[in-house]
Parts: sequence; C-alpha cells; structure tokens
Amino acid sequence: MALAGAVCAAALAALTAVPAQAHQRPQWDVKDTGVWDVRFRGLAAVSRHTAWVAGSGGTVLRTTDGGETWRDVSPSGAGALEFRDIEAFDARRAVALSIGEGEASRVYRTDDGGASWTESFRNTDARAFYDCLTFFDRRHGLAMSDPVDGRFRILSTSDGGRSWKVLPDAGMPAAQDGEAGFAASGQCLVSAGPGDVWLATGGAARARVLHSADRGLTWTATDAPVPAGDPARGVFALAFRDRAHGLAVGGDYRPEQPSPRAAARTTDAGRTWRPADRPPPAYRSGVAWLPHSRTAALAVGPTGTDLTTDGGRTWRTVDTGSYDTVDCTPDLGCWAAGEQGRVARLER
Repeated sequence: MALAGAVCAAALAALTAVPAQAHQRPQWDVKDTGVWDVRFRGLAAVSRHTAWVAGSGGTVLRTTDGGETWRDVSPSGAGALEFRDIEAFDARRAVALSIGEGEASRVYRTDDGGASWTESFRNTDARAFYDCLTFFDRRHGLAMSDPVDGRFRILSTSDGGRSWKVLPDAGMPAAQDGEAGFAASGQCLVSAGPGDVWLATGGAARARVLHSADRGLTWTATDAPVPAGDPARGVFALAFRDRAHGLAVGGDYRPEQPSPRAAARTTDAGRTWRPADRPPPAYRSGVAWLPHSRTAALAVGPTGTDLTTDGGRTWRTVDTGSYDTVDCTPDLGCWAAGEQGRVARLER
C-alpha cells in the first residue's frame, strides 16, 4: 500500500507540475473506439483499465484493457435513445440513463458487463425530462428531472438501480421561470459521502446550485456566479472532492457566444460560491478532481481542457481537443469523452 501510494503521488506530481516544455504537459491519449458518429456525454471511469461510455444512438461501450479495445454493449432495442449519463460500480455492473420527454427518459442496469440489460425505470409523465443520475454507494442513488409543477423532481433507488421511486417534493425549493438542468456531461447531479448531493441549474435569471444533506429529501438553493439569464447559460457540471470542497463550470454552450466567469468554487458545501480569479477561456461542460490531490482538477469542453492546481482559483489550458465529460479514478485513471466517438485517457 505504501509503494502504491508513492507511485500515485509521483504520477500526480508529474501531471500537475508547471511544465518546462510543451511536450511535458499532461496530454490526452486518444483511443480508437471504432465509432465516429456517436457523441459520448456519459462516462464512468472505474480504473485506468476499465471505463464505460454512453451516448447517442443508444450506444454504450466498455473497455477493460485501458482503451486498447472496446466492446459494444448497447442495450437491445435502444437505438432511438440518447444516453447522457452512466454510473459504473465495476467492470460488470453499471446503470445508464437516457434523456428526453416522457418515455424517452429511461434507466437501464446491467450485472454482466453489458451482455444484457434490464430496463428498471421508464418515465410516464410527459412533463418530466430526466437529465442526470448519481450514486452514494452501490445501493443508494438519485436521478433528477427538470421541474414538474414548479419543482425539480428527484427519483430514488435503494437497490442499486433495480427499482426507483419519486421522492416527495415538499423539501425542494421552487424553481425559477425557465430553470432546468443540462444533460451535457452526466454531472448536473453529483454526490459525495453517504448523504450529500448537489444539483446544477441554468436557463433562468440566475444560475444556481441546490444542495441536499439527506439524500434528496430537503434542499437549499444558492446562486452561482456564472453566466445566466438565457436558456443556453448556467452551471453545466459539478465536482466535489469531499462534502465541503466543490467546483462548478459552465457558461454559454453556443459556439459563437463568449463565456466569461464560467467557473466557480466553494469550500462550505455549496452555501457560498466564489468566481474563479482566472476561469477557463470558454464554456466548459465537465469537471473532475484529480485523485489524491486537494487542489488539482480538470475541466473540459468543446474547445479544450483546462487544469487548476490551486483548487479552482485559476485555470490554464493544457489541451485544445473537444470533450464533453471527464472522470477520474483513485489509481489516476482520468478519462474524457465527447463528439465523433472520442474517448481519451490522460497521460504524462
């Protein structure tokens, strides 16, 4: 264990060090997934060797050899669905969410590496549109829908995603006019520890982050200092390294629109948010803390990847490739995924 920890520490130091030369920067090693017409916005990194991606056309892929080969494990009959989030417990067990109005929002679970899937939830309320899901542990998880009757709707599971129930909304603050979540990276609903969960919003006059400390029963809402006031603006992704320290990224997803102030940070579980002193230069849709670090994280978007080494105060661009989502594992297995079947793993 001590040797493994030393190796991780050395690798992390190499990834986050300010480079003397350009070729020493952390770089994405793009993997050949074998598909070019799929946009992967759902990503579940299990380790440096194992990862799942989910995307358009009902597509789910899995690798267990570090991305050298990918197996198409898409659920049967799901070709018309848009998968936007996937959460994996290991190489065999995963839960995937498809988005859309009414019955297009569904949840699937596999226990055999994607050889077979069980549809465990199908939305029957035409007013609901599910965006993201998260798990506290292997049994307890939540999924979130855009507001129904003026409040965000929360779905809960206590058996690993095999069954779901809608939670009461009495503890959910009223939504703003036009407020919704963004199904851009599977990171509009994230959790840390046994009971804390955060929900990112946009599309309204103010971008907000909602926090629950009791697995989604009661919530508080806090304004986030990122672009808002338009259906295309808001917080698109969150990441918490513990229940106190979190990052928010977003902006305006339209390519022709600038996204100043598109990142913020919190050190008090989301009760207050402070804008980054030097944010990423453009809209970012995904964010992840680097493992075994209290200060380093990555943010990704269609125009590049940015690295912070000071807890989100300042960001610098380290790659200009297009990615929508990013996820890291304890063994320093950082993965990213995006358009045109792109999946990559971070290397020194």
